[in-house]
Amino acid sequence: MIPTLNRPHDLGVTIETLLRQSVLPQELLIVDQSRTDESERVVRALIEASPQGKSMALNYRRDPAINGLAIARNVALDMNHSEVILFLDDDVELEDDFIERLLEGYVEDPQVGGISGIITNYTPGALSHRLWQSIFVHGPFLDERQAIYHRAEELRYAGRIPVTRFGGGLMSFRASAIQGVRFDDNLRGASEGEDVDYCMHLPAGTRLEIDPRARLVHNSSPAGRRTEHWSAGVVRGTSYLYHRNWRSNRFSFGWLMTGFALIALLATLKQRSGRPWDDFVGAYRYGRSVGLGRGGLGRG
Repeated sequence: MIPTLNRPHDLGVTIETLLRQSVLPQELLIVDQSRTDESERVVRALIEASPQGKSMALNYRRDPAINGLAIARNVALDMNHSEVILFLDDDVELEDDFIERLLEGYVEDPQVGGISGIITNYTPGALSHRLWQSIFVHGPFLDERQAIYHRAEELRYAGRIPVTRFGGGLMSFRASAIQGVRFDDNLRGASEGEDVDYCMHLPAGTRLEIDPRARLVHNSSPAGRRTEHWSAGVVRGTSYLYHRNWRSNRFSFGWLMTGFALIALLATLKQRSGRPWDDFVGAYRYGRSVGLGRGGLGRG
């Protein structure tokens, strides 16, 4: 399943790596929110030119009225006919055995509910950023995925790792494990936090694992992204997750927002512009509103 919006080139690269897989999916579902058919033409041309592509059914839905990643994922869920569902972003590049490794896990462990791969091009960041994280990020806001991604090379041949949450651009589930579970359609646009929220609402006892052998690069395409301070998206997702799932962690959340406020204040002073601070305040308010079930605002 690949949701996409105005990224024909990036989507084409993703499809090219999908067609090189040692095991192809039985069905490719694409939910396209673009106003033109450029992405669809790219996808169909690539599949038509590929001998392997003829063995894979394509179910392509283009609808500009679909507003946001979370809603697009729900549309894709309604289109699914497979026993294992793989969610991909439209700006990733899969290693050739990505799908094969995921499927091996489901065969080896009939009780596992979901398996994700690992992103290989994330880095821990500057020392100042790591220091900031160690001071301000605690409780459920400490993202276990990042520490695993940062060790991608070290873990290349390691076994599967139990986790509590997945990244939306490379997660898979047994269809039977997620039956009836939907993404929050109050979210709009980029829908920050939709992946973690989805995992929080899985049936109790659902086991999730990351397989470090299933590897991909996330290119984080700039196409369609907001022009705002980098921290705003994280604040939006964090505020949303707190107000929807984690309100008992009031101190951890307040302390984390203090850290983000400090980042926004320093950026405001450095740039001599109130924009970073306005981005911070707007992101917090949006996340709070959607987390409390009041609906999203705009496409984002």
